[in-house]
Amino acid sequence: MAKDQMQVLNALDVAKTQWYHFTAIIIAGMGFFTDAYDLFCISLVTKLLGRIYYHTEGASAPGTLPSNVSAAVNGVAFCGTLAGQLFFGWLGDKMGRKRVYGMTLLLMVISSFASGLSFSSDAKFVMATLCFFRFWLGFGIGGDYPLSATIMSEYANKKTRGAFIAAVFAMQGFGILTGGLVAIVVSAAFKSYYPAPIYAVDANRSTVPQADYVWRIIVMFGAVPALLTYYWRMKMPETARYTALVAKNAKQAAADMSKVLQVDLESEPEKLEQNKGNDFGLFSTWFFRRHGLHLLGTTSTWFLLDVAFYSQNLFQKDIFSAIGWIPKANTMNAIEEVYKIARAQTLIALCSTVPGYWFTVALIDKVGRFKIQLMGFFFMTVFMFALAIPYHHWTLPDNRIGFVVMYSLTFFFANFGPNATTFVVPAEIFPARLRSTCHGISAASGKAGAMVGAFGFLYAADAIGVKKSLIILGFSNFLGLLFTFLVPESKGKSLEEISGEGDEENGTETQSG
Repeated sequence: MAKDQMQVLNALDVAKTQWYHFTAIIIAGMGFFTDAYDLFCISLVTKLLGRIYYHTEGASAPGTLPSNVSAAVNGVAFCGTLAGQLFFGWLGDKMGRKRVYGMTLLLMVISSFASGLSFSSDAKFVMATLCFFRFWLGFGIGGDYPLSATIMSEYANKKTRGAFIAAVFAMQGFGILTGGLVAIVVSAAFKSYYPAPIYAVDANRSTVPQADYVWRIIVMFGAVPALLTYYWRMKMPETARYTALVAKNAKQAAADMSKVLQVDLESEPEKLEQNKGNDFGLFSTWFFRRHGLHLLGTTSTWFLLDVAFYSQNLFQKDIFSAIGWIPKANTMNAIEEVYKIARAQTLIALCSTVPGYWFTVALIDKVGRFKIQLMGFFFMTVFMFALAIPYHHWTLPDNRIGFVVMYSLTFFFANFGPNATTFVVPAEIFPARLRSTCHGISAASGKAGAMVGAFGFLYAADAIGVKKSLIILGFSNFLGLLFTFLVPESKGKSLEEISGEGDEENGTETQSG
């Protein structure tokens, strides 16, 4: 590797933690705040959508979304996210991280607002337009995964890099929590202003016309935090690692970093010309020899994690209803049901989801990525089987609190475990020219798992019951534990040391393919 490149990258690796590092965490993290809010808020309002648009006159229970519609509304954003991760991940390596970063945010803002404007009196049209805009919302969200992770990893020093990337991802916890809190506030306000009888007393009047505004306000609020960060995203310079290693301009990299970090660098760009012939592609023999198993490890673990994680998150309202923690639908009016579902999910987020993320932030650079991921998958497996095998025991009224505690612990160890580490590691172990692409591929594999969870768990719970569905999720967690052994430890190493770019640039690795 050329001397001036090394000077820029070494300066980043040993730079003291500065105010700009925290600024970057907030700028990138607010994208994830919005991502989590938008992806999970829909689970808070699906029962309300069923009451409003699928009410059957004279039915003993409120209307519910048909299985295919529910699966589409819950899962279509994941389809968009998967496509966005692949597309923007590739584009981030081709055009640069900064140039693509604003596109994803604008797409999120526009689609989030548009999702709440799905107006029509016809249920099919409302659901179709909602699904259309949620697909494009997911497409924008998908781009945020590889770009935010890559940008943060390339800005950070090697001592605290894991904590910085994990802190960006941990903003998801606050997004989920805020989604619940917004739903509580909105539903409480509407419940106070527009009182209604429970469904069992008066089915028609239990869903007031104003309930249609409740879900729209909740969905559209997700655009606000994203909009607030757009200006600051546009002010961020390109990462030094992309400029030096991919664009081959160490002088510009040094100038960009000097603007935002307290480092004093000089460079000699003519030395970079010799490295232009050493580029290799994703499908080269060199890449597969060095990183093939790593990519298999990051894709498989993220896939297996998200099968379980998104199943639990999206359908916890159904599980809580099944064990009786949320009252039967006909004993509540429409807005009251939103309030109680939001209250339950917010309690889970506050007690387990958010703390789990920040345990990872605090310990990832001390314990290491590998140990945290292994431990997380292990305890997720244990608690899932502990819930599933004696499932009837947990449905008894005296044991419901115990079920909620155990269920919360699976969330805690997902977030103090593989949900955070599967995001961190792909941003560290691949070469700069393919880092965003490989992170996008890994994340897309995760979203494929999320789609299996979102679509599959819904049908599985109907077909084989919640107990057997939870057992399947337990096995998914166990497989994730096994595939973790393919993922290398990256704690305390520079990105170039982990990816082998230092060796490759010096010619000690032979490129082929």
